[in-house]
Amino acid sequence: MKRLWKVSIAVLVSILLVVGTLPLNGQAKKPKNEYDGYSQVDVGTDGMVASAHPLASQIGADVLKKGGNAIDAAIAVQFALNVVEPMMSGIGGGGFMMVYDGKTKETTIINGRERAPAGATPDMFLDENRKPIPFAERSTSGTAVGVPGTLKGLETALEMWGTRPMQQLIGPAIKLADKGFPIDSVLADAIADNQDKLSRSAAGDVFLPNGQPLKEGDHLVQKDLAKTLKMIRSSGADAFYNGEIAEALAGVVQDFSGSMTLGDLAKYDVTIDEPIWGDYQGYEIASMPPPSSGGVFLLQMLKILDDFNLSQYDLKSWEKYHLLAETMHLAYADRAAYAGDPEFVNVPIKGLLHPDYIKERQELISLDEVNTNPAAGDPWKFENIEANYEATSQPNDRQYGETTHFSVTDRWGNVVSYTTTIEQVFGTGIMVPGYGFMLNNELTDFDAVPGGANEVQPNKRPLSSMTPTIVFEDGEPVLTVGSPGGPTIITSVLQTILYAIEYDMELKAAVEEPRIYTNNLNSYRYEEGIPSDVIDYLKGMGHKFGPSPTTIGNVQSILIDRENGIFKGVADSSRNGAAIGVDLKGKGKRK
Repeated sequence: MKRLWKVSIAVLVSILLVVGTLPLNGQAKKPKNEYDGYSQVDVGTDGMVASAHPLASQIGADVLKKGGNAIDAAIAVQFALNVVEPMMSGIGGGGFMMVYDGKTKETTIINGRERAPAGATPDMFLDENRKPIPFAERSTSGTAVGVPGTLKGLETALEMWGTRPMQQLIGPAIKLADKGFPIDSVLADAIADNQDKLSRSAAGDVFLPNGQPLKEGDHLVQKDLAKTLKMIRSSGADAFYNGEIAEALAGVVQDFSGSMTLGDLAKYDVTIDEPIWGDYQGYEIASMPPPSSGGVFLLQMLKILDDFNLSQYDLKSWEKYHLLAETMHLAYADRAAYAGDPEFVNVPIKGLLHPDYIKERQELISLDEVNTNPAAGDPWKFENIEANYEATSQPNDRQYGETTHFSVTDRWGNVVSYTTTIEQVFGTGIMVPGYGFMLNNELTDFDAVPGGANEVQPNKRPLSSMTPTIVFEDGEPVLTVGSPGGPTIITSVLQTILYAIEYDMELKAAVEEPRIYTNNLNSYRYEEGIPSDVIDYLKGMGHKFGPSPTTIGNVQSILIDRENGIFKGVADSSRNGAAIGVDLKGKGKRK
């Protein structure tokens, strides 16, 4: 079996990347100004943090250095990201935290996905003519705000696995909000691109002082957010879900035409879920079950591709991209028809992954032509349950969401793979006045047209694409993978795993290898670095790749080499992320 690690090569590549002598995709990275000195690749013997922002990675690494475990560090990282990446995630949103417990050897998910308030209705995204409200409008309304789950998820994780008090873990984020930090290029671009949305709420005062967007290098101070975090430090999640913060949150949602009430916030709770498991070329893969579509369709695509022996084709061959695109079309057709919240609808997981069903889907793929009708299949014949909904046709006006993913490992064998979000960049654009945090627009992840598996219902969780994943070999975790990017998340994780395992690539190279995404015959994206003649050939076959490349995802990954006692962390160059390894002289004992 291929091994995921080649220690001498991996360490050498890490060192070259750190000192900047090895360009990525043939291009040298631009200097990061105030964030120079942080690296996208690092190795450590006692722990690792890989996140999309250097300050958050540093805070997580500091927790590990001071004796905290991976769960402690992950909690500190999420609080920090709320401050330094306020456009991507935070206490106004939700997420999925996958935890491998090094002591019990069990893998568990804290499901902090947002829920629809009691006042939500199946037709709330339709206008008076029963037509879908345009996405730009419905995604910035109070009706788009789901009851946030991030904070309750963090508190639950701390209760289950943490070794440090919340007061200690939230402290660095409070300091960042109170004293400020230099804005990086990613946040600066997000502010510039979303001025209209931000100016509609208290967010304008924070990110558009005097009506002008903050720029890269400007110092961002968030006093209201610091106040909120201090209240959480004193009273825990109760300060958020009850009392004055909850009143302000529900009030501003109602001001923007939403229905959320204090009762919706007070009754919110997370669920503790088990991963969905699959295998690929001798590796076991733990990923996210419904209400995320991520794990089911990641595993489905891996199973479909497995028999095509993808690595017989060159890394940048038209054959590889064609097979990827055809597989994506079939999986996303199934996703649109069958994915939803299992508390409300039957999801045919067994059928979607059944070997005979996979063979049926494989037979629809040919190297000679494009499948011009990649429709959903019939997985129900492999199930002992029946559908309790019908497939619906949805408007094709959705914008791609963004979010953030990070991974943490520690010296006691604990592993965290955590994807966390407020959906679109800056969510709805609504900031809770006086409390400084942004509100999600996750309810636009529901179908606009009711009737299907993913229609809006009170207390229901909208369909997600978040795909926090841990890859195992012989029962031991060897790789964490995850990414932001809305529906592109699944394919970003898919391609990283394929390149690391099928193509036996070094991890940084696997993360940086240009990705594609297509969910139907009229929606294609691709990254720079794919040869133009290959794109032209694929277009000639009937694939509708656009005229110019774009960025897809932002993978944060950790390779775990237990045999040699090394963690290798990788941050994707599409943001200013950092991997920070931890090396300690002595070995600590888990408390």
